[in-house]
Amino acid sequence: MLERLATAIHYREINGQSLLDVLVLAVIIYQLLLLIRGTRVVQMMAGVVAVVVAHFLTRPGLLHLPAVHAVLGTLLLYIPFAVIVLFQNPIRQALTRVGRNPFSGLLPRSRQENIAEEVALAAVSLASKRLGALIVIERELGLRVFYETGIALDAVVSYDLLLNIFTYGSPLHDGAAILSENRIKAASCYLPLTMDPTLSRAFGTRHRAAIGITQESDALAVVVSEERGIVSLAEGGRIVEDLDAQGLAERLRSALAPRAEKTGGSSRTRRGASSGSRHA
Repeated sequence: MLERLATAIHYREINGQSLLDVLVLAVIIYQLLLLIRGTRVVQMMAGVVAVVVAHFLTRPGLLHLPAVHAVLGTLLLYIPFAVIVLFQNPIRQALTRVGRNPFSGLLPRSRQENIAEEVALAAVSLASKRLGALIVIERELGLRVFYETGIALDAVVSYDLLLNIFTYGSPLHDGAAILSENRIKAASCYLPLTMDPTLSRAFGTRHRAAIGITQESDALAVVVSEERGIVSLAEGGRIVEDLDAQGLAERLRSALAPRAEKTGGSSRTRRGASSGSRHA
């Protein structure tokens, strides 16, 4: 297998330098995949792959469709320019990030230790004032496709900012605030609603959106009921209601902790979640 790999990358023999070369290339490809994760670029890349496959299948010797083959070949020449024009902003942001810190992509991204406390305190404070809120916290699966529908903020997560976002009358009050990479990426975002027919009618649009986003991703969703003044947490399509600040903070810390840190208490967390969940 190594010999085939060496032949494919034009190496006659595998040595330390060639392994370093392959490793650097793998890191670059991995960072590119992280860059487009959760964006519309993925859908566009699927379309490009479909055009390339169609161009290959219509060549002489297979389907032999010369007119289609020629048109698709011409289209492939213009695709790189279309990609640059359509995605100039993400490309510029990526180059700026690399220029600011070329090795930032190689370093592990640590979570802010106080993010759970900030969100929990803000949610309980909003509930006491009967102000509705929906806060979504990204985990492994990217949510860029969702926070691109809102108003970009890219601000540090803080109790005061969350309160101001969901204050009644604020332009950002409606919709969800999405937290990613320890920052509030956007507010007033649109989320998919759950289609679960068994869900209680007591749940409004915010709760249905909270459950919906956790069904489509591994995100956490903190929702504050404007009518009942209670705080709930949705995870994996299930929702736990009537949490206080301490209980919400503990659940958020447990869910956001690295897997190695929560293996010991995973069974206890699952038992607590199952006893407190209500689907209605």
